[in-house]
Amino acid sequence: MIVVTGATGNVGRPLVQALTAAGEEVTAVSRRITAAEDGVRRVAADLSEPETLKPALDGAAAVFLLTSPDFMANGNMKDVMEVVRAAGVPRVVLLSSQGVGTQRHPSDLEDAVVQSGLEWTMVRPGNFASNALQWAETIRTQRMMAAPFADVALPAVDPGDIAQVAAVALRDPSHAGNIYTLTGPAAISPRQQASVIGQLVVGEPVRFVELSREEARARMLTYMPEPVVEATLDVLGAPSAAEQEVSPDVEKVLGRPADTFADWVRRNVTTFR
Repeated sequence: MIVVTGATGNVGRPLVQALTAAGEEVTAVSRRITAAEDGVRRVAADLSEPETLKPALDGAAAVFLLTSPDFMANGNMKDVMEVVRAAGVPRVVLLSSQGVGTQRHPSDLEDAVVQSGLEWTMVRPGNFASNALQWAETIRTQRMMAAPFADVALPAVDPGDIAQVAAVALRDPSHAGNIYTLTGPAAISPRQQASVIGQLVVGEPVRFVELSREEARARMLTYMPEPVVEATLDVLGAPSAAEQEVSPDVEKVLGRPADTFADWVRRNVTTFR
């Protein structure tokens, strides 16, 4: 049995689907229990309160760990790993961040996993294609998209690819000890993303409005901790060469090229209409 935390999110949902499609028994963990799917056991738990995770771990062969944005302020990964280890789970896959490798983000989560003594795999995605969901309402209602750093390009990774890589690592112990940096196959700027959405979704140009860093910061602080906001804006506005580089790891693990931003948009057309 495989436990998936954060099971209702942009990565967790397709990960549960990928694992069940592969014939795995899955326990889906989230703060609130949603409608059950065939073959999926659902447990309400919060990683910020590690003891609540215990009922989900009985008999687990592997655990996928995905922390919420507020975990940095309210949670402790060492406590989570103590609960996981005490339950006898041999292997974990952590959804980390490319920013750990580029030293934009702290390594506390990864350090706690490594120090647990369990088998581990780190999955480090860069810029998510699904970040475009923040523009869905204004695109639907105004045919407008507002973002900072209009022409700074980063390779946006499809959350479905992240899920597929995680599924492989959870099912195959040979991936233990590996760190996978996950990106899309090509860099794309916010202005170019608006163009893609306009062409594929609405059939007309989407007006692009460039935000200042301060305007973007104020918006992001409504749903992200300040240190994460500042680090994210640094990446979006002045990425390093490593952060703009396309990683081969999706293709290395899955045996196919990473999906493009356009691929992701095509699968989410109704969100923007």
